[in-house]
Amino acid sequence: MPIIKSAKKRVRVSSKAAIRNSKTKRSLKTALKSLAKAVTGGNKEARKLESQAHSALDKAAKKGVMHKNKVARKKSQLARNAKAAAAAPVKKTAAKKAPAKKATAAKKTTKK
Repeated sequence: MPIIKSAKKRVRVSSKAAIRNSKTKRSLKTALKSLAKAVTGGNKEARKLESQAHSALDKAAKKGVMHKNKVARKKSQLARNAKAAAAAPVKKTAAKKAPAKKATAAKKTTKK
């Protein structure tokens, strides 16, 4: 336990800051997890969740919980993953269906 008056105050201030930082970190983690779940699940609200995640990242940078360059990197990664997830299912389903139809058509013609 600190004895000096300024050291006692420093303990109080640092404990308040730790609580404040943990709340910011928790809200950030929640926003990122909900966005990740929406992107993998193909949720239509992914755009809204992406903006909420960007906002949470910006708040974390503003409060000094995360470095601004790390925040920029995370935002870039989120945007890239969301874009890839939005485009990927359309391409995969179209690519899978087309060869299956051609293969069955080719088999039918060879049997005749």
